[in-house]
Amino acid sequence: MMQPFVSVIIPCFNEEKFIGTILDNLISQDYPHDRMEIMAVDGNSKDQTQRIIKEYAVNHPFIKLVVNERQYVPFALNMGIRQSKGDFIIILGSHAEYSSDYISALIRASLSLDADNVGGLCKAKPPDDTLGALAISKAISCSFGVGNAHFRIGSKGIKKVDTVTFGCYKRSVFDRIGLFDEELLRNQDDEFNARLVKSKGSIYLIPDISVTYFTRKTVKSIVKMFFQYGLFKPLVSLKIGKPTTIRQLVPFFFVLFLLTTIPLSFFYPFFGLMLAAVMSIYLLTALVFSVKVASAAKRAGLIFFLPWLFFLIHLAYGWGYLRGIIQFIIMHQKINMVGHTR
Repeated sequence: MMQPFVSVIIPCFNEEKFIGTILDNLISQDYPHDRMEIMAVDGNSKDQTQRIIKEYAVNHPFIKLVVNERQYVPFALNMGIRQSKGDFIIILGSHAEYSSDYISALIRASLSLDADNVGGLCKAKPPDDTLGALAISKAISCSFGVGNAHFRIGSKGIKKVDTVTFGCYKRSVFDRIGLFDEELLRNQDDEFNARLVKSKGSIYLIPDISVTYFTRKTVKSIVKMFFQYGLFKPLVSLKIGKPTTIRQLVPFFFVLFLLTTIPLSFFYPFFGLMLAAVMSIYLLTALVFSVKVASAAKRAGLIFFLPWLFFLIHLAYGWGYLRGIIQFIIMHQKINMVGHTR
């Protein structure tokens, strides 16, 4: 029986340090090369990314460079989908490593489950050996840091979920519900998967499949990333008509609580006591999770690093969410690409 034809789409921008690794991973796949195409969609990189892709394409004709003049991820995804010819479309990140059976495992799972989208676990890995980079990778793999995002924190078995990362989609999904929303510079996959579930589509997490994802290197970059995730989430909720998940509202209510109780505590002791009680519980919970993570990693320094990193991540996401409500829902502002980092 002939294998389904697979199109792999990789949005990228200034990825000269990583693009060679992912292309090597894909060349070493056990899936037949004549039944796949690799489309690296580059957003006009300023480094050597395009040159590296072209060099790989010379010896491996199933690798193609597509130039995305509009730079941002949703445009890259839609360009790749429109130009692809696969029965299945797999979307990959360039900051990751993939096992040699990654594509074949996704296709087997999709066929056996008759699923519209399948994905595996996303195992965070620090890009270097510094304590800060390790803390970032642990924070976004911890339930206290990211809630019940199963593709990050793990699952004991195959599970029907609301979203997965680096998914494998049936091509018919895009014919049925359309392409990625190009207004969403972030969270476009969340909106698409929410739209897919709303249309009675199925998404499965396959824990036997995993991706090693290289996290951001600095606290500043991870805070900025979570702020942008929060910023676009209200727009996603507006488009689909409801919040995507309850977990994504928790940081917003946390920030709203802080913005309300901190000024009131100067005038009313009751609010000061409430603020102290909630923050004490928060700090204690953060410390408990930090000790657990530090013990498992055998890095005692994480105990001191993680609590304030958890706080910064939650604060950034919640503040972004509040800004998103004001910007997109109350003031009906349009997306301005200028100032939004990739």
